[in-house]
Amino acid sequence: MPWSREQMAQRAARELRDGFYVNLGVGIPTLVANCIPPGMKLTLHGENGMLGIGPFPYAGEADPDLINAGKQTITELPLTSYFSSADSFGMIRGGHIDVSILGAMQVAQNGDLANWMVPGKMIKGMGGAMDLVAGVQKVIVVMEHCEKSGAAKFKHACDLPLTGRDVVDLLITDLAVFEIESTGSSARLIELAPGITVDELRARTEASFDVAIRS
Repeated sequence: MPWSREQMAQRAARELRDGFYVNLGVGIPTLVANCIPPGMKLTLHGENGMLGIGPFPYAGEADPDLINAGKQTITELPLTSYFSSADSFGMIRGGHIDVSILGAMQVAQNGDLANWMVPGKMIKGMGGAMDLVAGVQKVIVVMEHCEKSGAAKFKHACDLPLTGRDVVDLLITDLAVFEIESTGSSARLIELAPGITVDELRARTEASFDVAIRS
């Protein structure tokens, strides 16, 4: 069975470590805030000017002034701090964010990322993804493996406008997990969702990849 959105977020959370500063993008990545292992001390960063993002609030406890990148209500922590968006992007551009976990429309086998627009469709703005992929130390993408039409989203080359070239380090989909080297060589399959075979995965993937599943 493919992994659920929550299971994909849990897999992404396994990449986090004590002391990390982490930015969570729109969509599935926002779920990572509720999947941080107990006892782990890290800081979630929001490019809208918040450092120290807590989990989603319980029903009736939401503060409409506290939102994440996806405009969802969140909670603050005892050590939460607030600042301008300019200061927030200064943290990103200065290399102070360890990991960014983003959604995507397409990822190419060499690590190219397209996640900010579809030509002809209205967008509210490009957001902070271009700064994030250029300024953070590790980029993790979490996305559905295929579009609703069945078309592959993990491709030989992206045909949507790029957010960044050769920027994705780890790709987590509902079917598998891939490592992508910065050299632009083939991606490496390191995990499969339960019940998914390599042959089935290849049939639903346009990108080339080597198999290096870890026991």
